[in-house]
Amino acid sequence: MLTRRQVLGLGLQGGVAFGATMAAPAIVLAETRRPVITSGVMSGDMLTDRAMIWSRADRPSRMLLEIADNPEFKGARHLRGPETLPVRDLTAKLDVTGLDGMDTLHYRVRFAALGDHRAVSEPVAGQLRLPSTQKRDVRFVWSGDTAGQGWGIDESRGGMTTYETMRQQRPDFFLHSGDTVYADGPLKESVELADGSTWRNLVTPAKSKVAETLDEYRGQHAYNLMDANVRGLNAEVPMLAQWDDHETVNNWYPGEVLDDPRYTETNVSLLSARARQAFLEYMPMRQQPEAPQRIHRRFPYGPGLEVFMLDMRSFRGHNDANRQEDGATLLGRQQIDWLIDSLKRSTATWKIIASDMPVGLMVADGDNAEAVANGEPGRPLGREQEIARLLEAIRDNDIRNVVWFTADVHYTAAHHYSPERAAFKKFRPFWEFVSGPLHAGTFGPNDLDATFGPKVVFQKAPPDGQANLPPSAGYQFFGQVDLDGESETLTVTLKDSAGNALYTQELAPEMKA
Repeated sequence: MLTRRQVLGLGLQGGVAFGATMAAPAIVLAETRRPVITSGVMSGDMLTDRAMIWSRADRPSRMLLEIADNPEFKGARHLRGPETLPVRDLTAKLDVTGLDGMDTLHYRVRFAALGDHRAVSEPVAGQLRLPSTQKRDVRFVWSGDTAGQGWGIDESRGGMTTYETMRQQRPDFFLHSGDTVYADGPLKESVELADGSTWRNLVTPAKSKVAETLDEYRGQHAYNLMDANVRGLNAEVPMLAQWDDHETVNNWYPGEVLDDPRYTETNVSLLSARARQAFLEYMPMRQQPEAPQRIHRRFPYGPGLEVFMLDMRSFRGHNDANRQEDGATLLGRQQIDWLIDSLKRSTATWKIIASDMPVGLMVADGDNAEAVANGEPGRPLGREQEIARLLEAIRDNDIRNVVWFTADVHYTAAHHYSPERAAFKKFRPFWEFVSGPLHAGTFGPNDLDATFGPKVVFQKAPPDGQANLPPSAGYQFFGQVDLDGESETLTVTLKDSAGNALYTQELAPEMKA
């Protein structure tokens, strides 16, 4: 038995005290009284002095956080986080500030039951590296497309193993380029494969049908967090997340009315509102008071690079032939203005545009265009006019070292764009790198549209005539980006799910005179 003095003493260790609340882990309680952390921990949206920390409990409780600059938690700060309530599906996230000068943040999350402060969960630890104000080497990985086309968690095959491979590269952060879940892709318990073996999915009620209700959309995100590989990466590597279509429904646009017998709710604007709420609840994203639902944002990562994250869903017009003379909306004027202004003000050497869809690849929605390209090789039409305006502004403002990173098409490729090959010539040459899927069916390759002069420098996709290959076929991909802190050379490597390098492109920074 602990004396009252010993209990209070435990609550004073490591800095700010919470009395008996922080002492509770030392008290023996019936396990049914203690909250349980259901989905690991996550971090993201990191800046030099702050970062978001996320977790989820199995019941209403309060998030308790210990943070330190060392793994032993010497001199740790104790923070009192928000309550978890059903209205947020028992998720909690805290914007941890006051981290100036810290390189690596170590943290431990617990949850204390509401009304029973002695009932505290077992801790789950995590860490993240913060951006530096000084030059240093930086590594990040990117990819997209998780648990799509019927390929869920097969624990007999190791689960979503590409996540573990990315963790082993020890990146500073992970850029998830969209399709973080497949809310429109129900899972079957078993799928017979071409080699005679059986893929066996872990299936939950939420993954047994298309998502329509808010709870069903939440269940899509909770499902991915059941995978040990996903939780392992999340605990060690902060994430910058963006969304694309499958967080809601395939190829959606605002105002769409579904013609799909699987859905009882056909109002896509309503479905996307529910999907957005679930996405924001389950992602370690910082929501700004002036724009709490905004997904496009920017993150400086030291003097070497800055990441500009786009949202190609919230502001787009209808999917159609995409050949309007007076243009069509994909990003929207306000987001284009924001991006141009942000690029102009950036002092980073490399400007990383994180795009949830590629610029020059044809992506179809039936007979309509889903992405930027429209298949017409001439002057920009439709949505291409927004991209033309952006590229021309980059040229006219002498903004250098802009590189595009994307996913969406379920294969990996390196594209070089040049005005010498293009119908539209008012832009600086640039690279676009494509990766994915992380854990979904593999397709491709897609056709290129010549408007902006793209050239395929490398690509790896399934053999002709093969599509929707399972993760076990070996066509799962991610990309790795290494910034040399001294020379500021940027090296992009396209990798497979085993970590094998498939293609490498070294980019030297172009400096202004």
